[in-house]
Amino acid sequence: MAGEEMEILARKATADVILERAASQLKEILHQVVAELVPFPPFPGSFFTYAIEVEPGAAARADRGCVVVCPDGELYELIIKMDFSGPFTDLFSVRREETKRLDLPPQEYIPYAYNAICEVTRILLERQGRGGAGS
Repeated sequence: MAGEEMEILARKATADVILERAASQLKEILHQVVAELVPFPPFPGSFFTYAIEVEPGAAARADRGCVVVCPDGELYELIIKMDFSGPFTDLFSVRREETKRLDLPPQEYIPYAYNAICEVTRILLERQGRGGAGS
């Protein structure tokens, strides 16, 4: 029985290595495509944050806010709050935008990173089309 258990565990270890390698390679690609996205777009409706939403649909988690990729190529949770504890002059003065860097295990990172690569690629292609038509 010990030999069978070792074989089962070896397959699991191989799968873990593959997942980590895939996550690492996706991270590298994400950093490359993000570096090409100049200027980096502001988050829609945002006052301060430059970010692109990268929610992977069914893989998203209800306990996590909006996941975005930022100009550094890293994934963050975007948290937008309204703080009315001080003097209110306008919405700009009470809005708080915060990004919290995510440290995700490979199995969670992969769908977000892939979605981020797809979104950044879409924007790059969109800009290329616009630039080619008007230049």
